[in-house]
Amino acid sequence: MQSSVVLRAVSSSKPLTCYARLPSVVSCGVKHYSTNHDADVVVIGSGPGGYVAAIKAAQLGFKTVSVEKNETLGGTCLNVGCIPSKALLHNSHYYHMAHSGELAERGIEVADVKLNLDKLMQVKKNAVKSLTGGISHLFKSNKVTELHGHGKILNPNEVAVLGPDGTVTDTIKTKNIVIATGSEVTPFPGIEVNEETIVSSTGALSLKKVPEKLVVIGAGVIGLELGSVWGRLGSQVTAIEFQNAIGGVGIDGEVAKTFQRILTKQGMAFKLGTKVVGATQEGSNIKVQVENVKKGTQETLDCDVLLVCVGRRPYTNNLGLEELGIERDEKGRIPVNSRFQTVIPNIHAIGDCIHGPMLAHKAEDEGIVCLEGIAGGPVHIDYNCVPSVIYTHPEVGWVGRTEEDLKNDKIEYKVGKFPFAANSRAKTNNDVDGFVKALADKYTDKLLGCHIIGPGAGELINEAVLGMEYGASCEDIARVCHAHPTCSEALREANLAAYSGKAINFG
Repeated sequence: MQSSVVLRAVSSSKPLTCYARLPSVVSCGVKHYSTNHDADVVVIGSGPGGYVAAIKAAQLGFKTVSVEKNETLGGTCLNVGCIPSKALLHNSHYYHMAHSGELAERGIEVADVKLNLDKLMQVKKNAVKSLTGGISHLFKSNKVTELHGHGKILNPNEVAVLGPDGTVTDTIKTKNIVIATGSEVTPFPGIEVNEETIVSSTGALSLKKVPEKLVVIGAGVIGLELGSVWGRLGSQVTAIEFQNAIGGVGIDGEVAKTFQRILTKQGMAFKLGTKVVGATQEGSNIKVQVENVKKGTQETLDCDVLLVCVGRRPYTNNLGLEELGIERDEKGRIPVNSRFQTVIPNIHAIGDCIHGPMLAHKAEDEGIVCLEGIAGGPVHIDYNCVPSVIYTHPEVGWVGRTEEDLKNDKIEYKVGKFPFAANSRAKTNNDVDGFVKALADKYTDKLLGCHIIGPGAGELINEAVLGMEYGASCEDIARVCHAHPTCSEALREANLAAYSGKAINFG
C-alpha cells in the first residue's frame, strides 16, 4: 500500500499552478554550471534533521540529493555541538572522580592523577570523525547523492550549489525541496568572538589549556554543560544569567533551584538577574563589566577565557527565500504549516530554522514525518512530548508541562515526587542528588509533565515521553513492573505518589 503512494508521488511531475506567478531566479553570481542533476527531493543541510530527512526520502523511494555547505556531514550537532560536548562531559567526569577524591571514597585509590588535555580532545575528535563518516556511509547505502557547497534555491524546482567564491558548481532539478539549514551562534552585541580567549560554544570545545578563570555569559543548557566541563578540569567558573533562574526555557522552577544548589556545591558560581554591559581584553586578562538588573549596581569580573552562550539563531541567509517571496519572521525563522510547507507548497522547512525548540531530536522527527507527508502520508508531531535534557552531573531531563505552566493555565493538578536518596540503585552508586517529579491531571490522573534531576535523567525521561505520547495515566506507569534495583524505580514511585498520594519506599 505504501509503495503505491510513493510511486504516485514520484511519478507526478506537474508543477503546481501557483509557480507561474512566482519570479524566476536564473542568476545569483553565476559563472558557470559544471554538473546537472535530477531529483525528486533535495535536502539543503545535513544536520540531524537534514540527514535523517534525506535517508527517509531515499527509503520511501525518492531520488534524493543532499546539499551540505561544510566539508563534513552532521551539521552543528555532530561537528561542534551535541556530540563533541558529550564526549568532553563524559570523560571530564571520569577525571573529576579520580582527581577530586571521589574514587578514593569508593575504595579506589589512584595516585598521581594527571590531565592529558590533548588526548581528551583527540577522543572527542575520534567520536566526531566516526559519526560524521557514518552518515556518508548511510548516504551511500541508501543511494543518497552527496553534494558539498552552499545550497541556494533558484526557483521552486531548481537548487544551485555554490562554491566558496559564489560560483555555481552544481544544479539540481527537483520536484521537492526541504530546507534543513539549522542554526548558528547568536552574537553578543559589543563583544567580538575570536574563538581563542573570547569564545562561542565552538571555541569552548577546543581550548588549548584549562582556563584558570572562566566566565560564562548565559546559564542555559549550553553554558551550564560547557561550564561544567571546564569546572571539572580545574577552572574557576562563574556563570552570568539575565534571568533569575538557571537552565533556560522550559525547566521546572523547583528543579532549577535544586540544580543551582547542586552546581554551586560542585564549585560553579552564579550571578543571576545580572546583565553583561561590556568586556575588554588587556593582554591575557579579560575584564567583564556586569550590572545587577534590579539594583543597578555594577562590578567587574576578571577571567582568562570568556564564553559567550546567549543562544542560537536560525541559519536562513542567502537561501534565495526573498527572491521567491518566502518571508522570514522576526527571529529569522521560516514560517511553515502543519505539513512543514512554506508558502510555496513543494518547498518545506524543518528543524532549527522553523518554530519550536532547537533540539536535534525534534529536527529528526520533523525530517521523518515531513517526508512521509510528501509521500502522501499523515503528518503529526506532539511538541508537548518532545523531551529536553541537560547533560551535566547530575543530568536534568523534562517533558510536558511544568508546575508554573499548569498554574498559569489554571489547570488543577496533582504532584508525585520521589528522591533518589530513597532509591536503592542510586544509594549503592553513591549518586543520590535530585528527584523525580510527576505532574498529573487532578481528575483524570493523565500524566501532564515529568521532571527529573538525578542520575541517568536523560535516559529515564524517555519512559515518561512514551507514556505521555500514548496518553498514559500515572497509575498506568506505576502499575508497570520495573527491574530492581534500578534508578527507573524512582520514576515509578513518583507516578505512584501522584496517583495514590503515597510512594512505597519514601514518606
